[in-house]
Formats: sequence, structure tokens, C-alpha cells
Amino acid sequence: MSGRAQLMWDEAVTGYDFGPEHPMDPVRLALTRRLVESFGLDQAVDVVTAKAAGESTLRLVHRQDYIDAVKAASADPRSADGSYGIGTLDDPAFAGMHEVSALIAGQSVGAAESVWRGDALHAVNFAGGLHHAMPGGASGFCIYNDASLAIARLLELGAERVAYVDVDVHHGDGVQAAFWEDPRVLTISLHEHPRTLFPQTGWPEETGAAGDPEGSAVNVALPAGTGDAGWLRAFHAVVPELLAGFRPQVLVTQHGADTHFEDPLAHLAVSLDAQRAVQVACHDLAHEYADGRWVALGGGGYAVVEVVPRSWTHLVGIAAGREIAPEASIPEEWRQEVFARTRQLAPVRMTDGRWPVSYGEWEAGYDPADRLDQAVLATRRAVFPLRGLLP
Repeated sequence: MSGRAQLMWDEAVTGYDFGPEHPMDPVRLALTRRLVESFGLDQAVDVVTAKAAGESTLRLVHRQDYIDAVKAASADPRSADGSYGIGTLDDPAFAGMHEVSALIAGQSVGAAESVWRGDALHAVNFAGGLHHAMPGGASGFCIYNDASLAIARLLELGAERVAYVDVDVHHGDGVQAAFWEDPRVLTISLHEHPRTLFPQTGWPEETGAAGDPEGSAVNVALPAGTGDAGWLRAFHAVVPELLAGFRPQVLVTQHGADTHFEDPLAHLAVSLDAQRAVQVACHDLAHEYADGRWVALGGGGYAVVEVVPRSWTHLVGIAAGREIAPEASIPEEWRQEVFARTRQLAPVRMTDGRWPVSYGEWEAGYDPADRLDQAVLATRRAVFPLRGLLP
């Protein structure tokens, strides 16, 4: 197995563009790629372009009638069929939509193939993580569900146990739905509580289909306002123990940066430093329980200058074995490019000034009156017994 990580990248993914008023500005992808370059991380990874996902690959998750609807809207955006979630405020149709969505999906599928076959130990596609798309419809800025497609491809290649950990602020509903009845896939999502945020799913009681797969879905619904200590406490109170019991052959993680306190679309209060801490934890968990096989994806994130490029550049550095120190200064050339592209002032360091981030270990005890601890306990009580674990 190659020791080098792969970074999946094709400049054409920046064509995933819903328009100038849409919060998912593709400049976040371009700026992340440039920041990776500015730190020299592109020399520490193999930069790989995978082919776009073809129809047979897309059909591993998506229905043919939906693929046909995306293609039709891609050729003529005015003909978009809203019954498929296309042509809506969240998912406006645009020319070339099918092609660029399939290209992003292809990068995640290619990452999964590389890791499974041993061409790379870790692979990152920060353009991916489009976790809301359903088998038969677009949702939440997501056309094709590249995360689900990567997992489905791993199963097709022979994987028997794949774990998916999603730390986006929004529930990973599309991935959960795709594998709701499949005991080979364990989906774990930590997200803002569905009472206060789209897609209004991801309750702790959602544990998978009844029968043998029950317990294959895990949801931690965090109270709005949860900050670094609570977020990390919840992650470490749930994820490691479940992975230890499941023993995945591959770990797929989704690192939406919209948990950040500056994100305009959600209500958690997590710092860049805590995001980095979870990225390090996912890397370490992949080595502890999945022989190091790690596919890391991007996701949401709408503070497109201040947060997203720094968060995902940290992710690339961790995967490459070239971690960037939180206190590292950001190269001036990148800051100048940010201003030229956006007329915004760029951050100057790779930290929010909260490193190292501390939190209370669950094993040390919990407070039944604390809302965060109530959320963690609800998840543990709902799913841990189904997996043979003590809540």
C-alpha cells in the first residue's frame, strides 16, 4: 500500500455553481485548492483526477428516472422538473449540472477505489460530501450523493463493513437513507438538533430498519449553541466506542465546515480548532480500527473565505502526514488572491486562537441536567444496546 495520500481534484468541479445569490459559492473550492498549494501540501500528496461517475455508477444509489431528470435539466435548465427537487430555491437548475455533479461524484468514488485497492492509504475529496441527495431527488444543495456512491462502490468491490461518520452541522440524511437497511454500513451523524435546522431529521430514535440492520444508523442531535467542548465531548462519547465494536474495513468521513460559529446558515458555535481536532481524531480512528483506510470528504460550509479553506486545508495536511500547526501564518500570496477574488480580508493564521481545545471525557461522568449530556445519553440509550454496548 502506498504511504502517500491522494488529493482528488479537477478544476472543473468549481463549475458546481447554483448562481451568484446562492450560499454555496464555488470560490470556497478554488480558495481551498490555492491554500493547499500555498502551504506546499500538493507536493506531499498525489493529486489525482478521477473520471466522472457514469450512469452505471450513479445507479448504485440513484434511480434512473432521477438521473434522466438531472440530465434534462442540465441540457435545458428551464425544463427542470421540480418534483425531483431540481429548479428549486435550494437546488436551482444550471447548464452542465449533470456533468459537474457526476464529476464530483467520480472524485469520491475514485478516492474509495484508491483506498480499497491500496493505491493510497488516505484520500481526500473536499469538493464532495454532498450528503443530502436522495435516490430519487435533489435536496439541500446536493444533486448526486457522492458519499453514498463512494460507500456503494466499496461494497461492490467486496467491502463487508464500512463506517461513515458525518460531522456536518446538518444531518447526513441522504447517506442514512441509502443504507437504512444495509447492516454492512454503519452511519453516524453529529448535527444540530432537527428542531432548529434543516433537514429536520436525525433524531436519536432513528436507528436503522427493524430487524438485523437495526442499530446501523446513529444520530447525535446537538442543541443549538453547542461549542467546542460540547461538540468534542459528544464526538468522543459516541464515535470511538461504536467503531471499536464495528471494526470497519474503511472509514469514510464527511467534514462539513458549517459547524463553525461564523457560518451564516446554522447555529452551532464550533471553532476551526475544534474542527481540526475532530479531523485528527478521524485520522487516528481510521488507523486504530480500519487499518488506516480513510476516505475524507468536504461538505457544507458557507463562510467561504474565513472558514472553509482553512478547515479543509488542515484536513489535507492531516491526511498527508504534514499537519499544519494551528499558529501557522497564512501565506501572503493567498491572502492577496482572496482579496482579488472576493474583496474580503483573509484570515492571517490557521487558528481561531482556541488550540489546544479541551473537553470532558464521558467516562468521567455526566450531568443529567445538561442539555448536551442529555443529547449524548439519548443517542447512547437508543442505539448502544442494539449493538451490544452498554449505554
